[in-house]
Amino acid sequence: MSELITAELVDVDLAAETKQTAARSLAERMVAAGRVTDLDGFLADVAAREAQMPTGLDGGIGIPHCRSEHVTAPTLAFGRSARGIDFGAPDGPADLIFLIAAPAGADDDHLTILSALARRLMDAEFTDALRAERDPGAVAALIRGEEAPAPAGSTGAPEAAGEVPAAAAPFRIVAVTSCPTGIAHTYMAAESLQKAGEAAGVDVVVETQGSAGFTRLDPGVIAAADAVILAHDVEVREKERFAGKPTVDVGVKAAINRPAELIADVRGKAARGETTAAAAATAPMDTGAPGDHFGTRLRKWLMTGVSYMVPFVAAGGLLIALAFAIGGYEINSAPSVAEHFVWTEAASWAALLFQTGGAAFGFLVPVLAGYIAYGMVDRPGLVPGFVGGAIAVTINAGFLGGLAAGLIAGAVVMAIQRVRVPAVLRGVMPVVVIPLISAAVVGFLMFIVVGKPIASLQKAMTDWLSGLSGGNAVLLGVLLGLMMCFDLGGPVNKVAYAFAVGGLATPTDGSLKVMAAVMAAGMVPPLGMALATTVRAKLFTKAEQDNGKAAWVLGASFISEGAIPFAAADPLRVIPSAMAGGAVTGALSMAFGATLRAPHGGIFVVPLIGGPLVYLLAIAAGTVVTAGLVVLLKSRRKPAGSAATAPAAPEAADPKVPAAA
Repeated sequence: MSELITAELVDVDLAAETKQTAARSLAERMVAAGRVTDLDGFLADVAAREAQMPTGLDGGIGIPHCRSEHVTAPTLAFGRSARGIDFGAPDGPADLIFLIAAPAGADDDHLTILSALARRLMDAEFTDALRAERDPGAVAALIRGEEAPAPAGSTGAPEAAGEVPAAAAPFRIVAVTSCPTGIAHTYMAAESLQKAGEAAGVDVVVETQGSAGFTRLDPGVIAAADAVILAHDVEVREKERFAGKPTVDVGVKAAINRPAELIADVRGKAARGETTAAAAATAPMDTGAPGDHFGTRLRKWLMTGVSYMVPFVAAGGLLIALAFAIGGYEINSAPSVAEHFVWTEAASWAALLFQTGGAAFGFLVPVLAGYIAYGMVDRPGLVPGFVGGAIAVTINAGFLGGLAAGLIAGAVVMAIQRVRVPAVLRGVMPVVVIPLISAAVVGFLMFIVVGKPIASLQKAMTDWLSGLSGGNAVLLGVLLGLMMCFDLGGPVNKVAYAFAVGGLATPTDGSLKVMAAVMAAGMVPPLGMALATTVRAKLFTKAEQDNGKAAWVLGASFISEGAIPFAAADPLRVIPSAMAGGAVTGALSMAFGATLRAPHGGIFVVPLIGGPLVYLLAIAAGTVVTAGLVVLLKSRRKPAGSAATAPAAPEAADPKVPAAA
């Protein structure tokens, strides 16, 4: 890191009290040194980067940084604060502040500075020396690595900045896992990657972007990582953090099924020096992995919206269902509980549940639209997305209107972000200019141009569902059942589920039948596998038998992912069997006319189902079909003894098929 910092760029008594004044004080030193040509323009770029994500690290460290056209050469300025300055780190203020400036387009320099500095900041002797040294020249020399403390176990020779002895640390990978619901796949993929990393002697740190939110990886951990694995079925939030590093970008199931292969792949990329496009770090939008077709990116955007919508669906739908169970279906005409509530009356409590659930349901379309736009362009898409979704509700454009509003909002923000603006305006673009212009444009398009045609289409679809009967209803049930069981909680499953949930926003007899068929079919795969492991345990491994016991509960709770361990081990037998059972259940549910107002809950909401006995019968029939087919197909495999005597048999060559017990 020689020539990046000199004594003139060091302030051992930094008097600033905020991160803004600290950046200005250090930037003024860069201006005086001839490294920055426009102070205000450079600070606007620093503020824009800081607005994306806090730059504070644990251990009392702040690393504000940016690329800027006002920087003439890669530069680092250092300040030490006695009071500490808040840079957003979880453990409190920072007393060691490093302002890093790189010329526009100098992405390699920028990332090299960050990476090298982050690695050295992991050394407590180094940070202790920075806190103790009073001479600016000596501090600059320490940071340049000329007098850096020797790491433990070394010969005492100074280590060049950014250099790590070959045996000092294992290969380091940071990973992100995410799926549309953020419940099962997300955490299964994380666990799978971590176990594979341990087996390979690789450090793997995973950020799970699940339904309960996510804790961001420490920027220092990212900077020090050798490679990145992104395993996701929805857009990775703040993906620009990983730009410039060797990256494997796959679906979440790949991390569950073949984690060792992904680790080997990304290590190979690192060895060959393959990295993601460095420009992605400053790109105003995340358009998907390199090489992704538009269809792939579109699916990820839509699934991002669905994943954020699901918790509102579950909360609102179950509250409404409980309200009907307590107060009957006439509870939907009860007066507002804000004006009339009697503590001792069950009807008042039912009305409270219904109206609270209705309030939650009112967010479905805006949340869907807002987070589709978020998946396309990150936070700048939230305002126009939510506004467009709310307008879709106002004009009765419903679920389809929400889809359109989210896509329109994302596209509008993309267009705005492509416009070059003066440096002095960059700091206000994300908080003023983009929300103002994008919301106005989306409002015009939704109210005047596309909203009414979409509302007409939504009404036509609702009328069609209301009129479903006989063979048409059964065929729809078959299709939905196949979709629910095809990928066990993946994108196709979520499309069917989102279609059913969209109908609940404007409930009719047809939409309630669709919801019933979708939930029933989604319960079948894990229940079918649980039954199969019970009646023919010898066809399954010990681990599968244990998974079968858990699958009873998962299936009963409408968690299709409970069948994933079985499908991952034997997809050619399990998935077709699950689809057959789901199709039978979906068809029977529609034929029986079962209805469901709750969007989730499995058997625990059976009392809220219209026609509960025939509904359970449909689920039982599909479960038996799935279990029967799995047992039949597995029974036709070559037994382990045959494989041993005939090693060239096709079954023995299939690594995905476990040996028969």
